[in-house]
Amino acid sequence: MNPVIRPATEAELGAVGALIALSFDDLEQNRSLVPDPQSRLRVMSDFFTMLTEHAPLCGKVEVIDDPAGGLAAAAVWFDRTVEMPEIPHYDDRLAALAGEWLPHFHALDELFDKHHPVDPHWHLAFLAVHPDHQSRGLGGALMDSTHQDLGGTAAYLEATNDDNIRLYRRYGYTEMMPFDIRMPDDTPFYRMWRA
Repeated sequence: MNPVIRPATEAELGAVGALIALSFDDLEQNRSLVPDPQSRLRVMSDFFTMLTEHAPLCGKVEVIDDPAGGLAAAAVWFDRTVEMPEIPHYDDRLAALAGEWLPHFHALDELFDKHHPVDPHWHLAFLAVHPDHQSRGLGGALMDSTHQDLGGTAAYLEATNDDNIRLYRRYGYTEMMPFDIRMPDDTPFYRMWRA
């Protein structure tokens, strides 16, 4: 059965941010950004929500509903074939949500800015599947939906681990050079491109 993919409503963008935080909660990268497990989910949810709220202005947010209620999966894309507008009051908002971990988020921004491709593309910023719905093809369905709409336009993403890399390879992504980029504490991200 093919899942129904639809655009997220404005009212759902906070729920998308929370879903991303929940599905990424066990990732090394999130632990690096917010080492305190008691604060991590809240801080990361606020961070992902801030970015997700910006996506409809310069990209898209697609979701798959959970039959039991809520969201089962989401993809957040940014259109980098055009100049991307800045997130309003980004620095102040980031400082307010990150608190004592603000230097970690600044390091992440610096790393991603330094290594983001300049060629026109769509950026898959986040692909999140609720832990109860993982390994059912929902992430792949979300990628396929946008890949079909791109009409030959390239796509880019930062993978977080070997499982992600294997998944993205199945959907046509290949390693970029440099492939392995690292935070100051040596936490890795892996750059991938789909022509």
